[in-house]
Amino acid sequence: MKLNLLFAFLLVAFAASAQQNVGYREGAVVSPQVNGDGSVTFRLRADEAKSVTVIGDWAANGGRGDMVRNAGGVWEYTTPVLPSEMYTYRFDIDGVINIDPVNPFTRRDVGNVFSIFYIGGGYGDYYQVHDVPHGDVVATWYHSNAANADRRLSVYLPPLYGKENRSYPVLYLLHGSGGDENAWVELGHVARIMDNLIARGEAEPMIVVMPNGNFSKQAAAGETSENLDYKPVMTNMLTDYKNGAYEMAFTEIVNFIDNKYLTIPDKQHRAIAGLSMGGFHTLYVALNYPEYFDYIGLFSAGLMTDLDTAKAAYSDEDAKLVRLGQSGYELFWIGIGKEDFLYDVNTAFRKRLDGMGFKYTYHESSRGHIWANWRQYLLTFASQLFK
Repeated sequence: MKLNLLFAFLLVAFAASAQQNVGYREGAVVSPQVNGDGSVTFRLRADEAKSVTVIGDWAANGGRGDMVRNAGGVWEYTTPVLPSEMYTYRFDIDGVINIDPVNPFTRRDVGNVFSIFYIGGGYGDYYQVHDVPHGDVVATWYHSNAANADRRLSVYLPPLYGKENRSYPVLYLLHGSGGDENAWVELGHVARIMDNLIARGEAEPMIVVMPNGNFSKQAAAGETSENLDYKPVMTNMLTDYKNGAYEMAFTEIVNFIDNKYLTIPDKQHRAIAGLSMGGFHTLYVALNYPEYFDYIGLFSAGLMTDLDTAKAAYSDEDAKLVRLGQSGYELFWIGIGKEDFLYDVNTAFRKRLDGMGFKYTYHESSRGHIWANWRQYLLTFASQLFK
């Protein structure tokens, strides 16, 4: 009898514990609702609200929509038809920014969290999971003598890695300011993109390495020995910003990857690319180590004109460009959006290259400094590698 009572008590306690987080969802409210025509309907129950606006990263109406309370008392807004993509959004409720309380799917960008949804039928299909062979993403640590620390990076290993008798080329993929080794995995959807490209025969199987470009930090916020005391910030707030240490120490990462994984350790089988600050890092890694990478990609590159040229990483830039050209490369790829705030500096950089007779491939897209462009640039760039 005592055992039965104890068992019953434990069941009740377990049920109460299991129910801790149940109930945050709001019943019949559906949001977001992706409609058959590619428009999206958002809904929010906020009985005391005076005004509600949805704010997203789509182009139509500047990504904003004023929600209206419907007959059932629920705030509602439907977008125009949206192109195929992954989108992020939040609600502005009387001036307070919130994620969608009935959408459990979110992404962090720097220190902000956004709700997400997908529109299929195009680019968005590459960012979703399909019934294809899947690679693995692992977080691993390497020791940096230059930083005097163990540092973390993310690695995508293609399907069949280690199950077939072969080694693989490597793409080093760098994040932007405020990002970390998780950015390309979570916001860039690298694993899904590579799985789908490889399955379609549109890209060669390759390893993708995503380091942490914040050289004074070991890893992403929450993953260092500082634990929750280190919160995500833009990189210009950190001590390593524009000091060249990360670029000059990049060969530590390459050597670690070549020793740990099944790589083809030569220039012809290495690529490097990055977005924004990662594009800046990419340029100067390639300029200082022209013998390492045959494929170089600048995605909305944060090309800066106020560099300390006394730093080894940034000295003699024109001479290094000449040396890179003379060393030979397979692809030097530049992508930028017409509305990007970095458009003018990228245009000026291309004019410098033109004046030097430096060969490159240029891709100009619509819109600005956004993940939608960078994911699409990766699709284009990765499909041209190691052919």
